[in-house]
Amino acid sequence: MNTIIQNILVFSAVALALLFLIRKFLWKKKTSKKSCCNDDCGCH
Repeated sequence: MNTIIQNILVFSAVALALLFLIRKFLWKKKTSKKSCCNDDCGCH
């Protein structure tokens, strides 16, 4: 019984690590087309 729980924990930890790496390096964020260089953005 303990080996089953250990296997589940190991596989879930590996899956979470892979998801983190995929999100961090491969998943490109969509950049907004609005730039804050306009005069009406209020950031100056």
